[in-house]
Amino acid sequence: AGVPELLEAIVAKIPPPQGKPDEPLQCLVFDSFYDSYRGVVPHIRLFSGTLREGDKIMSKSGATVFNVDEVGYFTPGFTPCPQLTAGEVGYVGASIKEVGKINVGDTLISPDHPETPAIEGSRRSQPMVFCGIYPINSNDYPKMGIALEKFRLNDSSLTYEKESSAALGHGYRVGFMGMLHMEVTLERLRREHGQELIATMPSVVYKVVTTTGEALLIDNPSRFPPPEKIDHIEEPIIRARIIVPTELVGPCMELSESRRGTMVAMDYPDTKRTLLTYDFPLAEMITGYYDKLKSVSRGYASMDYDIAGYRKGDLVKVDVLVNQNKVDALSFISIRDSADTRARSLIHKLRGLIPRQLFQIPLQAAIGGKVIARED
Repeated sequence: AGVPELLEAIVAKIPPPQGKPDEPLQCLVFDSFYDSYRGVVPHIRLFSGTLREGDKIMSKSGATVFNVDEVGYFTPGFTPCPQLTAGEVGYVGASIKEVGKINVGDTLISPDHPETPAIEGSRRSQPMVFCGIYPINSNDYPKMGIALEKFRLNDSSLTYEKESSAALGHGYRVGFMGMLHMEVTLERLRREHGQELIATMPSVVYKVVTTTGEALLIDNPSRFPPPEKIDHIEEPIIRARIIVPTELVGPCMELSESRRGTMVAMDYPDTKRTLLTYDFPLAEMITGYYDKLKSVSRGYASMDYDIAGYRKGDLVKVDVLVNQNKVDALSFISIRDSADTRARSLIHKLRGLIPRQLFQIPLQAAIGGKVIARED
């Protein structure tokens, strides 16, 4: 027999799953993709109820009702079937043309039973790293928005919102789970969606407490209030657990302390490994710490971390001026002690990157009204 006939024979011999087909519909969306003809096709797992062609479904997080035009299994391709019952996994086609109507983690229910509770255990992830992305050609801005919408169908941890820059034009502020997630996402946008884009320097969310006592969560340095209105700035702190071979503990500790890490504990799971627990500013973690940790440990160190809250720090906002004009996309937040060094390094790189002109153009870095680095 051919492969399709063999798969059908196998599926026919599988006993029906034990579930609750008589209860109201309740199914979880665990993945989805966009089809040019059928719209958004969610991948679902039924927890209760039965789903057939012609039924109506509604997302628990929204009020839009959709008509089901096809249900089926994965075998591994899409195989239509008369119905899906409780306990089964499959897909549903409902001509969902608007990408934002269905998200991974949503619960699909019947509009006849709006009281059906959402499935617990699925929550939106918290982005840790933010950067701005802008199209190289400003005419591609609408296409970038469509590409981000389609990308979110199978990557629900991605968050984005519109923003504009005086230097780069219109773009999006995108939140990622970490540096690796950011690199993979940008590369997929280039390869799969044909986007030619510019990404700004990654940053984290800072808590700015103003002189009036108001606490602001700001993920973009260009949105910081004026220095005279800031009482203090708090930065996100993570608790990192690093497992490293015992003979390489010294270089790892030296690297961690150079990144403003504070040791919390040192444990020995066995005679060959050491578990180091450090508190780090998240901003230090996203600027190449993991790559350098792999280098100093010869690739043997592994790391995990959790968000531990916010801590007050001596932080300043550094503005970059080109020919006396601020370029908001180049602004960054730094601790006061290293602001001069980072600013000089950035200005020196810009001097080599910006094309030469027939007249002198000053490149400056400033904290408030004080210039801390300059090259022409």
